[in-house]
Amino acid sequence: MSGKTEKKKINYSKAFAEAKELIWHHRWRLALGLLLMLISRGLSLVLPASTKYVIDEVIGKGRGDMLWKVAAVALGATMIQAITAFVLAQVLGVAAQRAITEMRKRVHAHIERLPVSYFDSMKTGQLISRIMQDAEGVRNLVGSGLVQLTGGLVTATMCLIVLLYLNWQMTLITIAVLGVFGGVMSVAFKRLRPLFRERGEIQSQVTGRLSESLGGIRVVKAYTAERREKLVFAKGAHKLFRNVAKSMTGVSFVMAFSSMIVGAIGMVIFLFGGHAVMRNEMTLGDLFMYAAFTGMMAMPVVELASIGTQITEALAGLDRIREVLDLKGEDAEDAGRATVGVLKGDISFENVGFEYQEGTPVLKDVSFDAPAGTTTALVGSSGSGKSTLISLVMNFNQPKSGRILADGRDLTGLKMREYRSNLGVVFQDNFLFDGTIAENISFAQPGATREQIAEACRVAHCAEFIERFEKGYDTIVGERGVKLSGGQRQRVAIARAILVDPKILILDEATSSLDSESEAMIQDALGRLRQGRTTFVIAHRLSTIRTANQILVIEGGEVVERGNHAELMALGGRYRDLHDRQHNFEMNQFINPGEDYTQKALTAEAN
Repeated sequence: MSGKTEKKKINYSKAFAEAKELIWHHRWRLALGLLLMLISRGLSLVLPASTKYVIDEVIGKGRGDMLWKVAAVALGATMIQAITAFVLAQVLGVAAQRAITEMRKRVHAHIERLPVSYFDSMKTGQLISRIMQDAEGVRNLVGSGLVQLTGGLVTATMCLIVLLYLNWQMTLITIAVLGVFGGVMSVAFKRLRPLFRERGEIQSQVTGRLSESLGGIRVVKAYTAERREKLVFAKGAHKLFRNVAKSMTGVSFVMAFSSMIVGAIGMVIFLFGGHAVMRNEMTLGDLFMYAAFTGMMAMPVVELASIGTQITEALAGLDRIREVLDLKGEDAEDAGRATVGVLKGDISFENVGFEYQEGTPVLKDVSFDAPAGTTTALVGSSGSGKSTLISLVMNFNQPKSGRILADGRDLTGLKMREYRSNLGVVFQDNFLFDGTIAENISFAQPGATREQIAEACRVAHCAEFIERFEKGYDTIVGERGVKLSGGQRQRVAIARAILVDPKILILDEATSSLDSESEAMIQDALGRLRQGRTTFVIAHRLSTIRTANQILVIEGGEVVERGNHAELMALGGRYRDLHDRQHNFEMNQFINPGEDYTQKALTAEAN
């Protein structure tokens, strides 16, 4: 099997559809820009046209009285052209930036609505590249690029009409030379387009890896992996360099060939135009005017090299953007779903099966009831399916078989956003944004008052350390909450869940980062918080779930035991075995703290 990956081609039907929609949305600003462009290009014809009158009339016939008139007309036209060019740049510049901003907002909003499974398969840096870099190409469609292309073609057409009038035979030869140039450009762009599309993919990959490396800098430094990360980034950067070098070589060839075409056209003018003047078929003014208009006609065609490249890049970016926009959002069908209304919190699993990869089941025929206001604890070894079950409760994933009921209604038939607004979540790895403590706590309820935030913090037992900070609730926590300890981050996350006052509470190892004293305080707080709420708890420390209404022991994706703590202990099965082992290891660690009982526990479990 070849190690080479097939380069993905641009889907031009989708890219053009996106471009058409974008252009139509900005049609009035583009129309104004095109009008200004035509005025500017039309006035640009005045100066070369003046050469005929200066040479034939003023110099040839000695009509000095015309000199000031011709000069005044040329100067006026040039000044108006400069003004329209300035206004044009402002109009199209603002249009381009507005379009880029709107496109970024649109792509970001859509990505936020995609299923969690999409984020599991994509790097953060790649998504950032989609939002920030790919949208940049839009400027070449609603900015100067497309209007310049259109204006250039109009200018070339007007010049062509004048040239045909002056000498149609020489003009046909000039057109033939430009036709050769157009054919070469067509082949060149066909070779360049895949390179531009591949460049966007490479940039997103390099950005993604760079984001991971910087985000995990503590792990990198802890394992002295700076050199390895340097090599990984260097490899990606050189891959990007090779792509850019290839595309630059192609563009440089086109530009060099453009210069050759200009020389060829000049040779045509010298040879055929010179003979026409000597045969008195053209005046010397006609020849100078022809040369000026030929330059004005050829210039837009030569500019197609750079403008065509820009538009090709824009289409490649739009194609990548369209790939994302074509993905179905997880709430795409919410309009046809039933409203949740007031949720009591009854959750039922009926023969639920789930798999991430086809043929590899993670949950198998799971059934249980979690009545409103009760606590359901999930225990089992790593990889048994506990977190997957929780993700189904949160509607991050949908079951492949069976169904999940919320208050007796199928969860897939309820509006997703309304359902999730009833959830409060405390994950094992709590994510905090780079803002103040108050902003992080009120993230679940942006309109919360400072008094409500403080009350949630008191319940979560984090007010004590927050108030010791110089800036209190306005203390900046840093990226991912790096300026707080693990226990402090966890208590802030608990306060965040308390503030939203959820009907359904998800606790994924909510006390894993706390010391014994803090854990006792949090257990007391969570005990009060769980009252009247349907709570799901994932816990490896079995001492934290003694008061759960029901405990589900999950192994291999199946519920192998269920009951409360006393019932499962009396049963003497898997739960009792896990409990006794954990209890014995904790006691041994307390008595002989020097021994590595954690490793012994893992070895015993493996055996």
